[in-house]
Amino acid sequence: MSSLKTIAQNKKAYHDYFVEETFEAGIELCGTEVKSIRGGRVNLKDSWCSIVEGEIFINGMHISPYEQGNIFNRDPMRVRKLLMHKREINRLYGTVKQAGYSIIPISLYFKDSRVKVQIGLCKGKKLYDKREDMARKTAKRDVERAMKEQFR
Repeated sequence: MSSLKTIAQNKKAYHDYFVEETFEAGIELCGTEVKSIRGGRVNLKDSWCSIVEGEIFINGMHISPYEQGNIFNRDPMRVRKLLMHKREINRLYGTVKQAGYSIIPISLYFKDSRVKVQIGLCKGKKLYDKREDMARKTAKRDVERAMKEQFR
């Protein structure tokens, strides 16, 4: 049984997209980036994935420089390669090109000692979809609040 420790989540992804399917991918990092991630200094908010020449990359992910890293620190916004099987990448590429989906990072976590990224095959939400989700959440919250008040 492997232990999972969530480092960062992209809550904006669930707000802006319908997540159809999720995949797990490794990520290519340097040492100071891993140390910075261990400290929780990472942001997935405006990140996305692109497929270039059969390889998948994560763009817009910000990993703050490690304080004791000095000359070994890399650019915080650099493009990082994701590690996935070729057939998975090809399947994602076909879906993205054909059906108008996007590949969005959902969360970053440690699986044992390795850093993993959960990416989602996502379809964009329209404004009315977002309003509908907000109304559903509000209604659920009101029902739970009423139930709590009833049992006091």
